[in-house]
Amino acid sequence: MPNANEPKLISGNANRPLAAAIARRMSMHRGLNVDLVDARVERFNDGEIFVEVFENVRGEDMFVIQPTSNPANDNLMELMIISDALRRSSAARITAVIPYFGYARQDRRTKARTPISAKLAANLLTEAGIERILTMDLHAAQIQGFFDIPVDNLYAAPIFALDIEHHFRGELGQITVVSPDVGGVARARELAQRIGSGLAIVDKRRVRPGEVAEMTVIGDVEGQTCVIVDDLCDTAGTLCKAAEVLTENGANEVHAYISHGVFSGPAIERISNSRLKTVVITDSIQPTQAVQATQNIRIVPTAPLFAQAIMNIWQGTSVSSLFAHETLAPIYEGMYALNG
Repeated sequence: MPNANEPKLISGNANRPLAAAIARRMSMHRGLNVDLVDARVERFNDGEIFVEVFENVRGEDMFVIQPTSNPANDNLMELMIISDALRRSSAARITAVIPYFGYARQDRRTKARTPISAKLAANLLTEAGIERILTMDLHAAQIQGFFDIPVDNLYAAPIFALDIEHHFRGELGQITVVSPDVGGVARARELAQRIGSGLAIVDKRRVRPGEVAEMTVIGDVEGQTCVIVDDLCDTAGTLCKAAEVLTENGANEVHAYISHGVFSGPAIERISNSRLKTVVITDSIQPTQAVQATQNIRIVPTAPLFAQAIMNIWQGTSVSSLFAHETLAPIYEGMYALNG
């Protein structure tokens, strides 16, 4: 049943520009002014996090917007402490909006005596009083099962499909979607089906974590515009090497669509000097000045998607409807005319 009160948004410090953009989009939807709840989230001199909420939230449907990106531990603690403050202030329901869920790559035991940190993070968030999770492109779909509360996992693929149709108008017949590894084939196939393109795979062999020894292209990319799709890019080693291998196999151009631009260490320098013509990321992680200044990196907004998902959760309507092109396209109507 729809809530009688208006939904209320509160943000941590991880990505305040995205939180503000979501509030603006919700204001447009509601025809009412939706502001972020007035609060302070700061640190004492010893690094401890302190939260104070300056507005009454008793009986309210609260949405806490906070990706757990770098610094992952600080942002995760911020999210939990904000949730605890809201719970102790008698909020009716607390939904964590986590555009990027950190620790997601630690979703299984890869060797003896190692943790499953994604499960631990799920337990901590639940114990902090969070009753629902809204996130995007979890690194592994089974992470939804780590939570004993509802998890809505949105997908960037529908947004990417709209962006590709706009920027490659008239050239869709020459596009091949590429998975940078065997594990990402399902993600690449979904995008390929959305835009009606072919599919190829770059098979990689690692000698050690973060270092690729050999890559082989499975599929014909001769004369094609290749679009690599992946859920995240960390140091960009695999991504840049894949672009090089695809070019050597006859690809005319190589572009990449990445849900989460983590961009650690040498990532920006590698992308700047790579064969990649463009790297398109979302704003799930707040882009640094270096990312914004890199000429071949472009950012697509997620605020329209998250704003509508929050509205659907608040109203008790379907979130999965946002996976459909006919539902998402009107939400982004005019967006690409402005961006492109």
